[in-house]
Amino acid sequence: MSSAEAPPREPAVSKGDDRLVRRSPARRLLGRPELGSVVGAVAVFVFFSVAAEPFLRASSLSTVLYASSTIGIMAVPVALLMIGGEFDLSAGVMVVSSALVSSMFSYQMTANTWVGVGVSLLVTLAIGVFNGFLLTRTKLPSFLITLGTFFMLTGLNLGFTKLISGTVSTKTIADMEGFASARALFASHLTIGEVDVQITIVWWVVLVAVATWILLRTRVGNWIFAVGGNADAARAVGVPVTKTKIGLYMGVAFAAWVSGQHLLFSYDAIQSGDGVGNEFLYIIAAAVGGCLMTGGFGSAIGAAVGAFIFGMTSKGIVYAQWNPDWYKFFLGAMLLLATLLNAWVRKRAEEKA
Repeated sequence: MSSAEAPPREPAVSKGDDRLVRRSPARRLLGRPELGSVVGAVAVFVFFSVAAEPFLRASSLSTVLYASSTIGIMAVPVALLMIGGEFDLSAGVMVVSSALVSSMFSYQMTANTWVGVGVSLLVTLAIGVFNGFLLTRTKLPSFLITLGTFFMLTGLNLGFTKLISGTVSTKTIADMEGFASARALFASHLTIGEVDVQITIVWWVVLVAVATWILLRTRVGNWIFAVGGNADAARAVGVPVTKTKIGLYMGVAFAAWVSGQHLLFSYDAIQSGDGVGNEFLYIIAAAVGGCLMTGGFGSAIGAAVGAFIFGMTSKGIVYAQWNPDWYKFFLGAMLLLATLLNAWVRKRAEEKA
């Protein structure tokens, strides 16, 4: 047979090239980081549906969603930060700092409330830049950097509030110009049928959608996963590691600003000592949602589901008329169980890949 008549050669395909391997829907599902949290959410929902009769009422589910949103707004950017391989232990008190700046600036300057809101945004973003800049410059662990920021903000919150107002809480700004419109954006509620839906739920859904789009549809999302997987390797292939990490801390700061304004315009006055310990709720929600502590793996949707589990647990205990002192126990138990489940799911996904 002449060379002209020889059958064409099949192209050589490397069996190790994952891009050319077609995965079944089941394998793709096992590879999703939020799978474990979804299974956990279904289990918690079914449990409280049986254990607490009021749990399934529309008004109760609205309350659960509201509780979930107050954690979820912060858990989403914290999840992106964890995917990028870092932590922020100052996130809880940063929320209160944002509210205090907005309230005290408006009150002391006798300015339109929106002026205080704008100044608060700039200050809060500056805190995020500060965290990211120190991290990238010093190369110290984010645990230490943000722990220092946590104590600094805790002291500043209390010190400045006492210095300016003479007490540990801010003065009322409810009678100031712009308060009503600001409340409509940050602390209003929508009535759907006979159920009140808090505006924070809308903020939460929007943040989840934007974060998911960034992670899965943009170059920045690739950078976040690359930085969290191996920062040195990412830098070697041209990923702007410094800008990516600073941007992630600014994302946490922006969410803290939103949460802080919600607190201020919901309750009018802010206690300067609030917020301590909430950073662990955000981190746990992200971890329950499938984010690895080592970075490079996770999703915004998973963090949202993790926050939803917290909302169901905190309110489900109340509806079941149990002692709320057990809430912290359930938080720890959920973290351990979710971590074990996520590790098992990830292992099975790697075995089937």
